[in-house]
Amino acid sequence: MDRHLLMSFDVEEFDMPLEYNIPVDPQEQMQVGKHGLDTILPIVQDVPCTMFTTANFAVHFPDAVKQMAATHEIASHTFYHSSFDNVDLLQSRLKLEEISGKSVTGLRMPRMRKVDMNEVKKAGYGYDSSINPTWIPGRYNNRHLPRILYVEEGVKRLPASVTPNFRIPLFWLAFKNYPYSFFKKLAIQTLKKDGYVCLYFHPWEFVDINKYNMPSYTKRLCGQPLQQRLHRLIADLKKEGEFITIQDWIQNKSPNH
Repeated sequence: MDRHLLMSFDVEEFDMPLEYNIPVDPQEQMQVGKHGLDTILPIVQDVPCTMFTTANFAVHFPDAVKQMAATHEIASHTFYHSSFDNVDLLQSRLKLEEISGKSVTGLRMPRMRKVDMNEVKKAGYGYDSSINPTWIPGRYNNRHLPRILYVEEGVKRLPASVTPNFRIPLFWLAFKNYPYSFFKKLAIQTLKKDGYVCLYFHPWEFVDINKYNMPSYTKRLCGQPLQQRLHRLIADLKKEGEFITIQDWIQNKSPNH
């Protein structure tokens, strides 16, 4: 089947409460992130995924990263989730390669922040997946950017999937806030139109984070209900296409832009 399912997770320290001025000490951030990873790995054990991992997380849990690398692609989520400098691009790639024992070719910036493609290229990456080509109030407005794979400054850029007609986002918040049947319908429509669908989540979503005083839309269905929804999504999408890592897919794909 010539349709491909690109499922990815941003494997990171759980620092989202800091965005809402809720203090969480670094050790707790790491433990919540690790608990989430331990929760999702059995769910995706037969599904090749791309794990955009902070080097900070990898330094704390090297055995977990080595375990992931046996089945999944390890890609960079820079060094720290809450801070960034251009030097982190290279340093995170080298540290992740050292720990995983695998080549790291992909990058996704935390919170999909902007990044200079010349710096990305200099740091040795082959592709970047740091764009949500839609409008998210308070975050970004990328409706002017290409919706599917394109090249910028010699680097392949793979946006997160949005629907073809109205650019409805299919990212993690959509997965937990849309009715399941609606999300599945949009994902399959996009898959059929584009030949692939690029979805992303965070491991910490799949554990109970209700105690943190964040907006309800960020916590909806956290824990077991979201685990069940992910099981269902994987089973439904397997009928529509083949799960493959971004690295493997992108090596054989020519951008249309």
